[in-house]
Amino acid sequence: MKYEILGKTVPTVEVTLNKGEEMYTQSGGMAWQTEGIEMSTNARGGVAKSLGRMFTGESIFMSSYTAETDNAKIAFAATVPGDIIPVNLSELPGGMVLQKRAFLCAEDSVNLKVEFTKKFSAGLVGGEGFILQKASGTGTLFLEVDGDPVTKELQEGEVLKVDTGNVVAFEPTVKYEIETVKGLKNKLLGGEGLFLTRLTGPGKVIIQSQNFGDFAGRIAALIPRNN
Repeated sequence: MKYEILGKTVPTVEVTLNKGEEMYTQSGGMAWQTEGIEMSTNARGGVAKSLGRMFTGESIFMSSYTAETDNAKIAFAATVPGDIIPVNLSELPGGMVLQKRAFLCAEDSVNLKVEFTKKFSAGLVGGEGFILQKASGTGTLFLEVDGDPVTKELQEGEVLKVDTGNVVAFEPTVKYEIETVKGLKNKLLGGEGLFLTRLTGPGKVIIQSQNFGDFAGRIAALIPRNN
């Protein structure tokens, strides 16, 4: 499998497959393809995993694309302005924990399952839902990032506090917690919400410069409403 990231504003990843190689994505993720690729739609991983994906914001059904000839090409597009970043899980034996909506597509050898936070309250009050996803396996995974990606390598005990919507992914060795913003004025007037995500190393953390949910909310607030 070979790939190329095309475009800058709303990028795509174009993958070149040899016969028998397979990619999968959530329903509607494919942008274009050449001849020689067979598509199948299925509840990848069974009914339980499919229902779990629904709670993470992904589609219940996944679309798989298998090359029937060598050098068949297929492209998967981002949904908002930002970036697409590849993650080679062969270099990450523990896999990666993903925020909902971060998954774009992956090789067939990548496993994707629901991942619960260790503390139920962390997800319940954190603003992004208490269900995450965990990717594991030996293939390449592609993540969709809102705005620009920033990668941090946290050392043992090093703490990074992030707006919850700006977290993309992190290694399972990173401790994930939610803490409240301190100070009543900060909570009421700070404009940053009530909660922050506290990530404690060691491990890799990927964050994004834009929280598209907040951006969409600001646009929606400017739209005139007829009473």
